[in-house]
Amino acid sequence: MAEAHQAVAFQFTITPEGIDLQLSYQALNQIYLSGVRSWKKRVSRMRNRVIKGVYPASPSSWLFVAIGILATMYMQSDPSMGLIAKIQQHLPLRYRLTFDLQSVGQTMVSALVFSTLLWLSLILALRFCLKLLLSYHQWMFEQHGRVSNTTKVWVTLLRLLSGRKPLLYSYQTSLPHLPVPAVRDTLTRYLESVRPLLTDLEYKRMTDLANEFESSLGNRLQRYLKLKALWATNYVSDWWEEYIYLRGRGPIMVNSNYYGMDFLYVTPTSVQAARAGNTITALLLYRRMVNREELTPSRVPGTVIPLCAAQCERMFNTTRTPGVETDVLQHWQDSEFVAVYSRGRYYRLWVYRAGRLLSAREIEHQIQWILDDPSPPLPGEEKLGALTAGDRVPWAQIRKEHFSSGVNKRSLDIIEKAAFFVTLDDEAQGMKGDDPTGNLDRYAKSLLHGKCYDRWFDKSFSIVIYKNGKSGLNAEHSWADAPTVAHLWEYTLATDAFQLGYTEDGHCKGEVERSLPPPHRLSWEIPSEVQDQIFSSLTVAKALADDVDCHVFPFRDFGKGKIKKLRVSPDAFIQISLQLAYFRDRGSFCLTYEASMTRLFREGRTETVRSCSNQSCAFVKALEGGEVTLLPQRLFRQASEKHQNLYRMAMTGAGIDRHLFCLYVVSKYLGVDSPFLKEVLSEPWCLSTSQTPVQQMELFDLKNHPDFVSLGGGFGPVADDGYGVSYIIVGEDMINFHVSSKHSCGETDSHRFGAQIAKALQDIMAVLSADTPSSSKGPAQPQSKKLL
Repeated sequence: MAEAHQAVAFQFTITPEGIDLQLSYQALNQIYLSGVRSWKKRVSRMRNRVIKGVYPASPSSWLFVAIGILATMYMQSDPSMGLIAKIQQHLPLRYRLTFDLQSVGQTMVSALVFSTLLWLSLILALRFCLKLLLSYHQWMFEQHGRVSNTTKVWVTLLRLLSGRKPLLYSYQTSLPHLPVPAVRDTLTRYLESVRPLLTDLEYKRMTDLANEFESSLGNRLQRYLKLKALWATNYVSDWWEEYIYLRGRGPIMVNSNYYGMDFLYVTPTSVQAARAGNTITALLLYRRMVNREELTPSRVPGTVIPLCAAQCERMFNTTRTPGVETDVLQHWQDSEFVAVYSRGRYYRLWVYRAGRLLSAREIEHQIQWILDDPSPPLPGEEKLGALTAGDRVPWAQIRKEHFSSGVNKRSLDIIEKAAFFVTLDDEAQGMKGDDPTGNLDRYAKSLLHGKCYDRWFDKSFSIVIYKNGKSGLNAEHSWADAPTVAHLWEYTLATDAFQLGYTEDGHCKGEVERSLPPPHRLSWEIPSEVQDQIFSSLTVAKALADDVDCHVFPFRDFGKGKIKKLRVSPDAFIQISLQLAYFRDRGSFCLTYEASMTRLFREGRTETVRSCSNQSCAFVKALEGGEVTLLPQRLFRQASEKHQNLYRMAMTGAGIDRHLFCLYVVSKYLGVDSPFLKEVLSEPWCLSTSQTPVQQMELFDLKNHPDFVSLGGGFGPVADDGYGVSYIIVGEDMINFHVSSKHSCGETDSHRFGAQIAKALQDIMAVLSADTPSSSKGPAQPQSKKLL
């Protein structure tokens, strides 16, 4: 094993003359350079802690405060009002000088101590002011073009305190905590959300349950929740991560994990190893920026309002390890390698050498070595990844019994501690071919579950590089939500195509150091009982994967450009179109889930926007009644404004579902049952939707390269008889949709529903386009981009 010999720094031989020491200076130099890189990272982390610790001030501001105090004292004035003299009295004297010099020295030291205390006090005051400013959310509820004086003053102050360039995590301690809504307010909003879905008798029954809950158990549970909100950073996120994700005992493949796609029309190179080289390099460059906190903090689009960046902390070097009762997220500080899967074999690929990140061309060379490796898989190795695709309890038991020691533990540790996981898929995917529609659907299914054993679904994310150079990713959901992964993927695609680039023959740019050791092939000892469990897990996973019906289609008739000309929010337009499409598809309305972020608050994740409202249902019924009058147009405006208001309330902590979820968790801890909470938490989301935000359009030059548009990503259906719909608004003229459902349900069909969505978009646009100019001056979307 060549890599083992190169790892030896010295050898010795015992001879009659003594010990003959043979040093390998090359190996020692490698160790030295690796150590230098490690220490540089430690120093960088320490420096960033200091910068974050004093934000929104800067470390250099201490000097200005000290100089100001000393200058004031030089002018025979005491800015401390006697505090410097008191500090001077308590200073220890460890040296003897003349009286004058001793007095001057003590005064200087006392002044510097006072300056430091004053500086720290100013930092705390500035941070408190910034936190108060970030707690103001009224700007979101103001109509476009009608900004109050209060909001104008708030914007000015926020800009002043956010003037200095912040690090990635600079705002974290200044973000407000998520507020706990009043029980009565949550119940009122809940009853309003279910009104269009219930008959009069059912609604009365639910109202009685809600009133009984409020008068009896609700306030008791609320007290515990408020106590947690005072003590914890976020009263929702830890329970949400544990009970919604980590305690799930079913497969995370399809049910939890989601996927992201490559460019729609182009593939930068058809050379699989080269695409892998650039993609891995781009991901590692992003990781470097995260580690150094060089990424600009995410903000509300078009504003200076920061969003919580806590989810970035576990992006790399993270895995989800199975347990019998609950899984655990494990994160390592650093990793100098990635795990690679190719044709049934696992490898460790070192991406650093002597503290230097390998070039994209060198990584391509290493990937090509893996692709050319003729060695066959070891017994049981090829489908080992199926353990991560099946039920969690068998995987936890097998892991404990057969992967907790020896060669299996060492190999499993390499996969779990890797920066991320890479699959070199032996199939070709993408839109091109004789059947572009079917190819996109197969592409989506491949990224969602693959062959059920050629992805490591426990890793924070896995990159898939196909035989024809197409790429994609599969992400585990518990550690972060889609916008965080989408930000990473946008950077990766843009850096791959526009920054790193390829040579004319499709290879990565750069040179190769020929002395690089080859990737390390992982070894396994997999007994028959483990192979039996692999087969069982694969059977469960295959049944789940085969049941998924995916349909991906780009809608090109119009995009947000035409929608905005009608003074309508694009998201509201799409959500109301989805309500119309579902009504036409199923003949009824359903409980609808739209994911909204709560990252305006510290450690915020998501909240539910219940998109099916009284107003949206009234519009759909009016439109389906066949009357083309101004009534449907006005109803649409009301439905759009209602949807936007629901979205604003969800973003500002006044949502419904996370509050009810946490009340339910408290009730379980107290050992009490609530018929109301039990019924609410068991209601199925037959239409689960999510918008993939485009956060870094500046990375893509769509004017000169219009074909480089992203397909976005998608997820599996939440309910057995429902639909999962993800969409991404790309540029001004395109909306890409991802629809999923289950073949086993005879009432759902992803292709049929996709056609209904397209038809609903067209019909609503036709209705609104027939609107008169006067009636189109209704409330616009609440974006304050121009304001902020």
